Amino acid sequence: MFSFVRKGRFAPMVAALAMGVLTMPSFADACTGIRLTAQDGGVVYGRSMEWGAFDLNSRVAIVPRGHVFTGSTPEGPSGKSWEAKYGVVALDMLEKDLLADGMNEAGLAAGMFYHPGFASYAPYDAAEAANTITAVDVLGYILTQYATIEEVKAGLSQVRVVPVVEEAIGIPVEAHWMVVEPSGKALVIEYADGAVQFFDAPLGVITNAPEYDWHITNLNNYLNLSPVALPSRNLSETDFAPLGAGSGMIGLPGDNTPPSRFVRAVAWTQTARPTSTTAETAYELFRILDNFNLPLGGAEGSDGAVVPDDMRSSTIWTSGWDLAEGKLYFHTQHNRRLRSVDLNKVSFEGEGVTHIPLDRNKAQDVLELTPEP
Repeated sequence: MFSFVRKGRFAPMVAALAMGVLTMPSFADACTGIRLTAQDGGVVYGRSMEWGAFDLNSRVAIVPRGHVFTGSTPEGPSGKSWEAKYGVVALDMLEKDLLADGMNEAGLAAGMFYHPGFASYAPYDAAEAANTITAVDVLGYILTQYATIEEVKAGLSQVRVVPVVEEAIGIPVEAHWMVVEPSGKALVIEYADGAVQFFDAPLGVITNAPEYDWHITNLNNYLNLSPVALPSRNLSETDFAPLGAGSGMIGLPGDNTPPSRFVRAVAWTQTARPTSTTAETAYELFRILDNFNLPLGGAEGSDGAVVPDDMRSSTIWTSGWDLAEGKLYFHTQHNRRLRSVDLNKVSFEGEGVTHIPLDRNKAQDVLELTPEP
């Protein structure tokens, strides 16, 4: 895309007339997801989670093999029933077994992202209830059932996804998803006019509205971006030079709308420093994602909301999943210390979902370094 591409690989672009960001309405959603690849071929996927009105009270959820799920319908938990084929570690929402971000023991990782105004599910049909789930069921269904993107595409094509009101927000959750497999292949899943749509995502980036293919087309507006500084120029016998580093990124949009964050995420992942292993790549992933932290009032759910005193940021947590080593890393709005869960040490046997709080203490972990007198 840009004049420099990570590891020298140019991603295919959509050959279409570009549309300007200023033609889009103002969106308040704010989650950002990216994928990076280490020089040894290992893959790391991560994302930020934003919500402006209240804490989603996420937990680490450990789903054992054999755990039974039941999809939601407008009539209640009367939808499709399935049993977990793979054990899963995930971050949940609303103190329910609603998975927002996660990875299974096969190394498949996926995240759910807000997609307001553009997600359009199938109408509910009671006769199809046994094959029906809703948006907040999709991630759990994917991660407990499938090991590859091709399996996800084949399986999800056979399931009916319908709108169901989520009581916490009073409306159906409008979402789309990104799935990443250990090979590095990435997929974006969206619903339009009741039908599932699959988009190959070689750039490994997702934000929110509008549709994924619009974001790709919009990148045509930013082909000039480069990590290389602009050259000096002589105009009418007067020399001009960049005032400092970063001149190659002049024109990079700096606001927090989904189109602008998508462009920035592509620019920064495509120009990320080379990293030898996934352990080192995790450093780069969090460095990039920390640029997307939002203040209170800067994310979905913020408009007119009374924000609780214990909310410190619209970015509630940031996750990183090492698909090669099978590890979760995360930090939260309360504590920037990086914490981890090793899937290789987790037992996926037993009954029931195990929950671990993200923050044992909602305070920054500060190391005292003052020398003794």
